[in-house]
Amino acid sequence: MAKRQSAYVVAILVLVAGGAAYYGWKGFEGNGLPVSIASGNGRIEAVEIAIATKSPGRLKEILVDEGDFASAGQVLAVMDTEQLEAQRRQSEAAARRAEIGVGTAESVVAQREAERRAAEAVVTQREAELDAAEIKLARAERLMESRTTSQQQVDDDRAALAGARAALAAAIAQVAAADAAIGAAKAQVVDAGAMVDAAKAGIDSIDAEIRDSTLRSPRDGRVQYRVAQAGEVLAAGGRVLNIVDLGDVYMAFFLPTSEAGRVALGAEARLVLDAAPDYLIPATISFVADVAQFTPKTVETEEERQKLMFRVKAQIPPALLTKYIAQVKTGLPGMAYVKLDPKAEWPEALSGTLVE
Repeated sequence: MAKRQSAYVVAILVLVAGGAAYYGWKGFEGNGLPVSIASGNGRIEAVEIAIATKSPGRLKEILVDEGDFASAGQVLAVMDTEQLEAQRRQSEAAARRAEIGVGTAESVVAQREAERRAAEAVVTQREAELDAAEIKLARAERLMESRTTSQQQVDDDRAALAGARAALAAAIAQVAAADAAIGAAKAQVVDAGAMVDAAKAGIDSIDAEIRDSTLRSPRDGRVQYRVAQAGEVLAAGGRVLNIVDLGDVYMAFFLPTSEAGRVALGAEARLVLDAAPDYLIPATISFVADVAQFTPKTVETEEERQKLMFRVKAQIPPALLTKYIAQVKTGLPGMAYVKLDPKAEWPEALSGTLVE
């Protein structure tokens, strides 16, 4: 009886141990991580920026070397601007000539306005002469009725009246011609002013090209490599340098369908680099691809669909990058770990002190 009870106890212990092992196995993946933690190997990457020319020209000087740090706004290279400066002097001369043209056109306007005033004075004079001719003719006609003047005098006064009317019409026509001349002169002023504006716009355009000939860093980064050398003639858009934006650094890694589908944007992640395995780098998930990167030829079964791999990016905080900017290097391999469940706890191996 005692042996039989001992056998029962042993069987119960075996069952308990087996159940514990089973549930322990169910709670952890084959890599020793809890099922709520996913991992993938990847490399440190960063946004690359091509420093290129806007206009064709000769590269005069490069002021940085490969590996140098560059701050936002720093001059990296300079293009030869000798030809642009000659064009600017030419445009300045054209602007001065156009400004003189404006003054000349304004003088013509003043002259035409004076001519109009003179024409108006002539009109006034001709109107007075017309009035006098009408009065004289009327007096001659009354005298003709009383036989105190001759018919010849009446005819002469009538001819004088007709001449006065013609002279008045001519004077009025002169005023209209003066008005037309004033309009033409003012149009010349506008045209000359437009030429001044065009010349100044040309100067501004050349100044912009001269400024663009000084190649500056758009943001803080590291010079990765030179593409061209001083003295080379480059086409528009010709690359001179390649820099890495050290404010936008991340680790790209891949997860299978079952895990990628559970990763939330903004999820907590931790990075461990092969070069510094003792340091835990905090990160957050900033991107999960919506298209699989590795796709089998046919995706028909559930098993095949589980083989799909999706690209994921774990972003390193900008403040941390700024603090350790001298140590930031792209291309370093490592492991990325991400919480699939925000309430999950990090395993002991990943619960150490984070880099701050």
